[in-house]
Formats: sequence, C-alpha cells, structure tokens
Amino acid sequence: MEGIILVDKPYGWSSFKVVSWVKEYFGFQKAGHAGTLDPLATGLVLVAVDKATREIASFQGLPKEYYALVVLGWRSPSDDAEFMPERVAEPAILSEDERKALLVRFVGDIQQRPPAFSALKVRGKRAYALARRGKAVSLPPRLVSIYSMEEVAYNPPYRWLLRIHCGKGVYIRSLARDIGEATGWGGYLGALRRTRIGPYTVYQALQPDGCLPR
Repeated sequence: MEGIILVDKPYGWSSFKVVSWVKEYFGFQKAGHAGTLDPLATGLVLVAVDKATREIASFQGLPKEYYALVVLGWRSPSDDAEFMPERVAEPAILSEDERKALLVRFVGDIQQRPPAFSALKVRGKRAYALARRGKAVSLPPRLVSIYSMEEVAYNPPYRWLLRIHCGKGVYIRSLARDIGEATGWGGYLGALRRTRIGPYTVYQALQPDGCLPR
C-alpha cells in the first residue's frame, strides 16, 4: 500500500529507531510506526509515511503473528530476557496431550495482566519507569484475543517454541509468563519474532542491516 514501508526490525533496535532510520534513509519528513515491538524482539514493523500517518490507528488494529520461545522453569521481572531470570523449578517433561491442553486454555478472549515493564501509564507515569526504580507495579487485567496458538517445536524440559496469531494489545511476554505459571514451574519469553501484521509479512520487509546508507 502506498505510504507504508515494511521493516524487519533488528535485535536491539527500538521501534522509534526504526522510524528514525526510515526518515533518514528515504528522506521522509513525517513517519510513525503502527505498533511497538520491544527492543529484544525482531521482525515486522509497519512504518507509515507522509499522508499515510493519518491511517496509523487502522493498521494498529490488524491481527498479528508471532513466533515466541517460552522458557519454562524460570521467572524474569520483565517477563522477558531484559533482566536476569531466576530459577524456579526443574520442569517435568510434558506429553503432547498435556501441551495441547495447556495451549487451548489461552486461546480465545482472555483476561491478560500486562507486564510491569510496559509503556502503560500508572497514575500518569509509565509503568516501566516506576518498575525500574524498584516500585511495585500492578496493572489491571485487560481483555485480549488469541485467535490460535500452536506448537512449532518442544525441546524438553525448558524450551517451547510457539506460533501465535492474536489481536491488538496482546503482550506476548505476559502470555509466556502465564503459560509458565499454568505449568507450576514459571516461565518467561526467551525470544520473539513478529512475522505478520494483517496481509503484510516480514518476508516482504526491508532489513536495515543490509541497506547501504545513502
């Protein structure tokens, strides 16, 4: 679509850096992303430029697809690998039927508690700013939609790779945490890659690391 640039966000980049790169590389004066992706994640970011920035809200509502690595037996304050995880327990090996039954519990419209290290505001301040100062942050659950979730690979007892198709506002970090808690052994998001937003795929996207500066 005219006015939309697809970018495969490198590891460690913020979504803001992706927008800055698009503006600098292509020479656009006006640009904005249609959905944040955490710095530790990789994958598809939609960047609207010029007049298309008026339509950002409509792109934010598109369904998304992720590949998520859930690490069982550990917990992290940020629910991902930003902070050193703490060992909880040695997970047992889950059977195929047990794994399927567990995933089914998280498909559909579910109540999800956002991670403490998120950009949501608490009393006018960003939750992550409070959490980084050691303040206790408890965000209320929100209704989100998980359309489907399937196993890609299971490397027992710790690593579980999932493909997730979901709606707007889903925190995959929270999903990994809640799946781990449902097993009784804890869990966190070890790695994340976004591969699709609506009809757009990461396989169509530009890779900033492979683009020569103009």
